[in-house]
Formats: sequence, C-alpha cells, structure tokens
Amino acid sequence: MTNPQRLARDLKQEARRLGLAACGIAKAERLDEQARLLEAWLTAGRHASMSYMDRNFEKRIDPTRLVDGAQSVVSVIDNYYHPDPAPVKDSLGCISRYARGDDYHYVLKDKLFALYHWLEDRVGTMTGRVFVDSAPVMDKEWARRSGLGWIGKHSNLINPSLGSYVFIGEMIISVPLAADNPFQTDHCGSCTACMDACPTDAIYRPYAVDANRCISYWTIEHRGDTIPETLGEKFGNWIFGCDICQEVCPWNKFSRPTREPRYQARPDATDTSLDTWMELDMEAFRARFRNSPVNRARFEGFVRNVRNARANRDRHSPDAAEGKE
Repeated sequence: MTNPQRLARDLKQEARRLGLAACGIAKAERLDEQARLLEAWLTAGRHASMSYMDRNFEKRIDPTRLVDGAQSVVSVIDNYYHPDPAPVKDSLGCISRYARGDDYHYVLKDKLFALYHWLEDRVGTMTGRVFVDSAPVMDKEWARRSGLGWIGKHSNLINPSLGSYVFIGEMIISVPLAADNPFQTDHCGSCTACMDACPTDAIYRPYAVDANRCISYWTIEHRGDTIPETLGEKFGNWIFGCDICQEVCPWNKFSRPTREPRYQARPDATDTSLDTWMELDMEAFRARFRNSPVNRARFEGFVRNVRNARANRDRHSPDAAEGKE
C-alpha cells in the first residue's frame, strides 16, 4: 500500500500543478464542537429562509455520513481575486467579486475531479466524493483543520498568504492520508474592521453572521419581491452579494490577481450603470449571466436588487435622481 505521507505530499504537488492555490488534509471525523455551534445558530433562526441549512444535520457535521468508509478530507483553495479597475460609483451596479466571472462551482469542480482521478489512478479502488457547495459540508472548518487558514471575525476563511478571496472545495475519500496540523492561530487579534464596516450589523458577534441582516443573503438567497426599506436603504449599490467585510480586512492586502482566466471579470461586470441593468429583460439576463453565479438570484431577484440600488442612489444623490451625471 502507498505510504500515507508520500501520497499526501504527491497529492499536494499535483494540486499545485492543476493550478490550485493550496491543498491540505484532515482526518475524517465528526465535528462535535461545530455541531454545537451550528445547532445554536439554527435554533436562533440566524439562517433566515435558508431551510436547507436545517436539513441533513448529521451529514453536515460528520463526513462519514456522506462517504462510506471515509478516512480523509482533502481541502483545496482557489484564488479568485481580481482588482477593481476603478472606484465603483454610486450610479453603477456592484456585483460581488466572486460572481463577476464564470461560475466557480464548475471551474473548481473541474480541478477537483482531475485531482480525484489522479489519486484514483495512484491507489486503485477507492470511494469518495467531490464537493463545491454541492452538499452539506462545513468547508471553512475543514479548510482550517487542513491547515489552510483561520476563520476570521467575518466568518470567512483567511489564508495568511492570499487573504480571504478564495474558493474552497473538498474531496472526502476512503484513502488514509497523512493529516496536516489544524491552523491554530487567530490572526484577527483585536481588529474589528469587518464588524465596524458592515452597514447592517450582520456580524452580530465575532465569527458569526446573521443572514437576516446580511446584504449577500438578501441579494442572492431571498425569494421575495421586495426588500424591507429600513434594511435595503443600507445596501448602497450592491445588486448581487457584498464584499464590504472583505474589502476592509487588513489581510487582503496580501491578495494577488488570480491566474485562472475563468474567474476574471466579464465585460461590463464592473462598469454597467444601474439604469442599464434595469433595462435587461429575462432573455438578456439569461444571455448576460449564462454560466454565472448571478443566476442564483434569478431574474426577478436581480431586478428587485437593481430597483433597491436605484432607490438608494436617488435617495442620496439629487443630481442622479434628475438623470444628471
């Protein structure tokens, strides 16, 4: 049988060859502490209308419920950072950085499947699954346990070399691999920049986010026709997702442009006016956002978001309300 240490080393080398930013390994076991925290978060209703978070609880905190005979959880991160070409004006619609290019679910899964098949060729018979937000997996905790970074006060994974603009994926497999040491140090220290900057106070305490107040939840997951005005007026010109807590994080000074062309911003993703976005009909929306994460909001949700952003623009800019630049 292949030596677990050598196999782990070779697997990480193959991950780098495939273009992944980093790869780490943890032992597949039940996440008892995370189970307690998740249960309290769900009981308090912090997940808003995302009822899928309440399903498959045991599978979410125990990888052996997802893959029979699971022994290792392999976590990878993929850098998606690309700098803004210019400051975003209030008259423009703002889309979260992660959603400006192609859908990361497909891009990262392509790389993970290639890594999975490489490992399968090396060890022969094995069982396993690949995950990119496609099943109840606590990806940030597994990435931390794999030594890839710590979970910041904004609840995102922070890699000390890349910052937080990274996608996370996993392979849960029946192959025993040498595990890495969990990332133990919390480098957030006394910094509260993310909490202070959140306009809706969604980060209600360090390391915990209330979806009921989160701009990303309301502009992506919410399925209603409207956004409560007292909350929506704090959204600024965000029309899909929100990067505010990441933009102010000091650790993102280490972010460097991604080398993955499919994560690069599509044309017009950062410089389209709210009025132009509002002119999109369903057919144009589908064409513009084919194979894009923005589809998650659906056409009706996207229009709702643009309408809210225009109301914010007009509320704070009399000139814009008159159609002036």
